[in-house]
Amino acid sequence: MFYHDNKLQYEVRVDTPDPLFARQLQQAIGGVEGEIRVCLQYLFQAWGSRGPVKYRDLLLETGTEEISHIEMLSTAVALNLQNAPISAQEAAAENNPMVAAIMGGMDQRHILSSGLAALPVNSNGVPFDCSHIYASGNIAADMYSNIAAEATGRVLATRLFNLTDDPGMKDMLRFLIARDTMHQNQWLAVLEELGDVHPIPNSFPQSEELQSVSYAFFSTAKDDSIAPPEGRWSSGPSIDGKGEFSPVRIQPQGSEPQLGMARPGSGAQQQQMGMVNGVVNAVSNVMHSALDPNPSQ
Repeated sequence: MFYHDNKLQYEVRVDTPDPLFARQLQQAIGGVEGEIRVCLQYLFQAWGSRGPVKYRDLLLETGTEEISHIEMLSTAVALNLQNAPISAQEAAAENNPMVAAIMGGMDQRHILSSGLAALPVNSNGVPFDCSHIYASGNIAADMYSNIAAEATGRVLATRLFNLTDDPGMKDMLRFLIARDTMHQNQWLAVLEELGDVHPIPNSFPQSEELQSVSYAFFSTAKDDSIAPPEGRWSSGPSIDGKGEFSPVRIQPQGSEPQLGMARPGSGAQQQQMGMVNGVVNAVSNVMHSALDPNPSQ
């Protein structure tokens, strides 16, 4: 169950309306780094969470908070649009390069579709489609997905901060950036609390995997003169402490794949079936006759 308060989580103020910035803010709403993404990701992770209830509750609390961030950003979009008279801008654009640049960057659907309000789209007007929401049912895997989501979201928020001179917008973004800092840290805290989580899932017995390559860094360079890149990943104990990293120049271990001929009736060319002329049709007719439950007499 969800409850709503008429007041915003944090004050949203626009001192100088900017239609172009309204469009840029759309990325923080419906973009791959945006608030709709993390909101739905945390909620779906929570709704499918099994095990200790505290992790489900943590996800529910944060997913619900993200609804508030969508509300704040949508309000910011509307405020950046409402006091920017469209007709006056269009007239001024003929003589004012700055106004022309703003009108050229404005999302016209803010005029045509939403009545100067936010949309569930990114800055290019592409609708949010949920294709990048990750809820695996594995708490450790989900935490890593959440850390990445908050990291890219914070990158976006800092870029937006640098794209505006509006004091009100900067103040709102300072708040959102700070919440991204907290959310990154809380997901990292879950991983720390879980302790030994690697490799994920740690419930699968490593004796069942091909352990000879479990900690081998594969170099795919064809030329032997190109050395594998050296780093923490190529030598020394593995991060999970269960093996030793080593560089290996990979060699083919499988044979060349050989697929059978195409099947009659598959829509392939006769040459792909290894037959020519009427032989294909004859075989096809035989197969259809064999599968026909009511053959003609």
